[in-house]
Amino acid sequence: MQEQNKQSAFAADLIYGLEDKPPFKDALFAAIQHLLAIFVAIITPPLIIAGALDFDLETTSFLVSMSLFASGIATFIQCKRLGPIGCGLLCIQGTSFSFISPIIAAGMTGGLSTIIGAVMAGSVVEMAISRCLRYTRRIITPLVSGIVVTLIGMSLIKVGITACGGGFAAQQDGSFGSLQNLGVAAFVLVLILAFNRSSNRYLRMSSIVLGIIAGYILAYFLGMVDLSRSTDLGGLNIPLPFKYGVDFNLSSIIALGIVYLITAIEAYGDITANSMISGLPVEGEKFMKRASGGILADGFNSLVAGLLNSFPNSIFAQNNGMIQLTGVASRYVGYFIAALLILLGLFPVVGVIFSLMPDPVLGGATLLMFGTVAASGIRIIASQPMNRKAILVMALSFAVGLSVEMVPQILNHMPEVIRGIFASGITAGGVTAMLANFFIRIKE
Repeated sequence: MQEQNKQSAFAADLIYGLEDKPPFKDALFAAIQHLLAIFVAIITPPLIIAGALDFDLETTSFLVSMSLFASGIATFIQCKRLGPIGCGLLCIQGTSFSFISPIIAAGMTGGLSTIIGAVMAGSVVEMAISRCLRYTRRIITPLVSGIVVTLIGMSLIKVGITACGGGFAAQQDGSFGSLQNLGVAAFVLVLILAFNRSSNRYLRMSSIVLGIIAGYILAYFLGMVDLSRSTDLGGLNIPLPFKYGVDFNLSSIIALGIVYLITAIEAYGDITANSMISGLPVEGEKFMKRASGGILADGFNSLVAGLLNSFPNSIFAQNNGMIQLTGVASRYVGYFIAALLILLGLFPVVGVIFSLMPDPVLGGATLLMFGTVAASGIRIIASQPMNRKAILVMALSFAVGLSVEMVPQILNHMPEVIRGIFASGITAGGVTAMLANFFIRIKE
C-alpha cells in the first residue's frame, strides 16, 4: 500500500506521463535539459582512456564521436523497446565510467582491437544476467554493489588527479603538477561547485558544462590549447564497424565481464527508481519483465557500442533526477535525445574540440564527478546493516582492491591471465567482495 501511495504521488507530479506525447517544443526543451546533464559524462571516458593510452588526436576525436553516436542508438533502443530488448522508459544510456580502469589495462595489453573484443565478448555476461535476474540478486547484494561502486570512484580519483597535474604527457616533459596546471584545474572545480550550489536550476543542471567552457577559455588565453594539432573539421564521421580491428584476450574479457556483472545490478536499481518516478509499479511480473528487458538492452547496447568502436554503455542515474525536475517522464522525449546524440556524433568538429581540451580542464571537472561516484557507493553501503560480517567483507574487499590499485607491481610474478584480470582494483576488490560475502558466515 505504501509503495502504491508513492507511485500515485510521483504520477500526480508529472506533467507528461510515460505514454504521453508532448508537443514538439516541450519535447525538444526537455531533451536539451537531459543532454546538458549527460553530455560531459558521455565524452569523458573516451577522453580519459585515449589520454592514458596516448592515442593521437584523430583517434581520440573519432572515439568521442562514436561514444555520442552509440549512446544515441542505445537510448533509442531503451526507450522504444524492440521486442524483449529495452525497458520502455525514459532511460538514457551513455558511456560508462565503471569500465575505465579495466579498459585501460586491456589497452595496454593489446591496444584498441583488444579493448573492442573485450567490450563485445564481456557484454554477453550482462545479457545472460538479464535472463536469470532473480538469482543473481542473491549473489550481488547491495553491500557488494556499494563496495564495487566505491572502488570505482576511488580508482578513478587517481585518474582525475593525474589529469589535474597535466596528464601523462606532462609527466614526460616535467611540467606535471605545475602551478599553471593545478590553477586551471582548481578554477574549473571551484566554478562547478559555485554553479552547483546555485538556487537557479538551469545553472545547477549545466554546472559541469559551464565549468569546462570557462576552463577551456582560460586555458586558451594561457596558451595551453594547441590549435595547430586540429585536423580538417569538415565532412561527417561515418561509423565504420571494426575500424581498429578486433582481438579477443581472455583475461581482458574476464576483467570486463566482472564489471558487467556489477553494472547489471546498478541498471536494476536505476530502472526501479525510474519506474517509481514515472508512477509505475516496482514489483510484480510486469516490472520484472521491464527490468529484465532494460538490463538485456544494457548488455546488447554495449555489444553494439563495441561494434561501432566505442566503449560499454550503461543507464545514467542522473536522468532520473531530471525527470523529477522537469515533470516529464514521456519515453518519446528519449527519441529526441537519441536523435541529438546521433547528430552530434556525426560531426567531427565535436570530437576535435573536446580532444584538444587540456588535461587540467578535464581533471578539474572529473575529480568532483569521480568523488561523487565514490560517495554514492558509500551511501549504498551505509544503507545496509553494519554487522561483523559486513565489516569483514568491506575490510577484505577494500584491502585487496586498493592494494592492487596502489601497488600494481604486486602482480608482477603472477601468470599473465591473472595479471590481466586483476590489474584493476575494481575487479580485484569486486571478486573479493562477492566471494567474501558468499563464504563468510558469522553467528551473531
